[in-house]
Amino acid sequence: MKLTVFDTAGKELRQIDAADEVFGIEPNRAVLHQAYVAQMSNRRAGNAHTKTRGEVEGSTKKIRRQKGLGVSRQGGVRASHHVGGGVAFGPRHHDYIRDLPRTMKRLALRSALSSHAADGDIIVVEGLVPAQPRTKDVQATLKALAVERKALLVSGEYEPNLTRAGSNLDYAKVLPAANLNVVDVLNAHKLVLTEEAVRKIEALWGGLNVKPARGRRVEEAV
Repeated sequence: MKLTVFDTAGKELRQIDAADEVFGIEPNRAVLHQAYVAQMSNRRAGNAHTKTRGEVEGSTKKIRRQKGLGVSRQGGVRASHHVGGGVAFGPRHHDYIRDLPRTMKRLALRSALSSHAADGDIIVVEGLVPAQPRTKDVQATLKALAVERKALLVSGEYEPNLTRAGSNLDYAKVLPAANLNVVDVLNAHKLVLTEEAVRKIEALWGGLNVKPARGRRVEEAV
């Protein structure tokens, strides 16, 4: 498929070829959903934890005898209705990690990129990385490209000037191509890429880069 390259003033320069297996597949909505939910779930710490009446310190002796006093029945001081007692039905430490097969992760990212490409929401910019880490330069570029909503700026490698300049914009996020993920791609209305980022993405998630299953060998593609 073709992607249009613009300069920082928003002028169309040329078109480049992009790998269909990365930017031109039919998006798999089910896999996209699973990958998104899994990634968001993996961000949860799950550290909230309370002690039950069996875990707090305190005597297990019955407070008073069961009958004959004309007052309510009471057990131990560690019961949940006593101050300092255990918590009834409180949060417990939980592991929210969800793992997905590598093939599904790759398919999900390809589907996300292809969905943006089909909607015309991928913009390739020549000269996106500023010479100085000035926010106004990146802001002017995005304005010239009519990018006014949440945008994901992707460079081929880590670019400190672009990262620092883009960090002051609340509607922009900067990532190197190797850190591209389903959540950030789907949350962005526009993907603003350098041409180097396009080639890096193709190299990382293109069809020739599929790794063999563990224990198997495949011949290198000629």
